[in-house]
Amino acid sequence: MEITPDAIIYFQWNGIHLNATIVFTWVVMIVLVLISWLATKDLKVGHDISRWQIALEVIITYIRQQIKEITRQNPDQFIPFLGSLFLFISISNLLAIVPGYHPPTSSLSTTAALAVCVFFAIPIFGIAKVGVKNYLKQYLEPSVLMLPFNIIGELSRTLALAVRLFGNIMSGTLIAGILLIIAPLFLPIIMQVLGLLIGQIQAYIFTVLATVYIASATQAEGELYQKNNNEGSEKNE
Repeated sequence: MEITPDAIIYFQWNGIHLNATIVFTWVVMIVLVLISWLATKDLKVGHDISRWQIALEVIITYIRQQIKEITRQNPDQFIPFLGSLFLFISISNLLAIVPGYHPPTSSLSTTAALAVCVFFAIPIFGIAKVGVKNYLKQYLEPSVLMLPFNIIGELSRTLALAVRLFGNIMSGTLIAGILLIIAPLFLPIIMQVLGLLIGQIQAYIFTVLATVYIASATQAEGELYQKNNNEGSEKNE
């Protein structure tokens, strides 16, 4: 039994390895593109809309509401990035029900890549919202002596994001495989169901943590957005 899909090599040539992580990442990307195409190829307004469009609107509405509650900002600007993160991790873990499939999220290289995306997204969103000066100023708070600790904190939470997702998905896959050898009838089915549930929870936790980190970097913009909303509410009253 292979602990990580990185160890499963399908093709190699002159030092170039095509392992299960890459192959099943492509599979997940194809599935996401196919679902997106089915959901958006015939967009309509009103009651005569397809089931794919209904499912897409439900997912987007849910993600939008979650981001708005956490950031207290206009969520539309974050949906392309955070929504893609959630859908990729969610579909990656959901496809584990297919025999022979190895979730890319059980590879540390995949989870590290996702965490690095979050690592770079935080300053990009932060600088775009509050400017370079105000964003960098956060590293000097509450005192300039905290600068190295704040930098270490940025790096450590990126590492924690990668390890948390990798550890949970990898351990679930490993335990299901062990139980399949020990008791091949019932326990693997139970563990498979629990694994799917844990996979969706981990997709949610990863996205929520990324949202919290981005929200902290755009805090000044969030306060302005909240202030504008309050002023708008007072005018309406």
